[in-house]
Amino acid sequence: MDTSANKQEIFIKEFNPKEYLELFYSAENGVLKGEWLNFVLRKLHETFTPGGVEGDTLIDIGAGPTIYHLLSACEVFKNIISSDLVAQNRDQMQKWLKKDPDAFDWSPVAKYVCELEGDSENWKKREDKLRRAVKQVLKCDVLKSNPFEPEVLPPADCVLCCLCLESACNDAESYRNTLKHFYDLIKPGGHLIILSVLNSSFYYVGQKCFYAKTTKKEDLELDFKGAGYEIEKLEVLSREDLSALKMCDYDGYYFVHARKPHNL
Repeated sequence: MDTSANKQEIFIKEFNPKEYLELFYSAENGVLKGEWLNFVLRKLHETFTPGGVEGDTLIDIGAGPTIYHLLSACEVFKNIISSDLVAQNRDQMQKWLKKDPDAFDWSPVAKYVCELEGDSENWKKREDKLRRAVKQVLKCDVLKSNPFEPEVLPPADCVLCCLCLESACNDAESYRNTLKHFYDLIKPGGHLIILSVLNSSFYYVGQKCFYAKTTKKEDLELDFKGAGYEIEKLEVLSREDLSALKMCDYDGYYFVHARKPHNL
């Protein structure tokens, strides 16, 4: 299997964000628009509430070309720094932030998030609020001890990461090391929110196969505690719709809310 560094080079050169968005998130038949979006949007709705996980600054790591996972966060964080390794993914994010006509349409997702909050009519205001909250879209490399090297970011109240680590990491050791790399990005007592898929080994974007590190449910607690975090919540959900297994072979989803200890 390719090393993590080689996997990254493949992503940089060959990942097509437009194909990815249409294949996995299109309103008509996106592979992830059902179970995954329901799971992640509900968990983030529950998490990012006044009196819950909130603060001044949130760092979003490995966003890909997507913004859906930030629609709840922008209600409780006024400053969001988003990021991804791949330039074409960052370009797609910028298109949406600038209301480019060629940007992907996230309005059905924005409507759903507002519906969870009992205010489905204000989805346009929510999109605009997110656009105002995202202050930067940076290049990041989670395999580096400082993912934003050479830039050094001030510690944030929360780090959020969705569907990233399995693509970037090659094995359990690199996964745990990546969790450790997030330490200096988080204030003492601050939050780390990770959402992703279980037991995935590959997924296709068009005709191109991308390999993934397999994350097992029984390893999650060991990984986070081994990296020095205190686990607040850990939830897994089995995949029910198996119609697209040949396209992506994950069999479940996970949500981890961890905290950096106050004494570090």
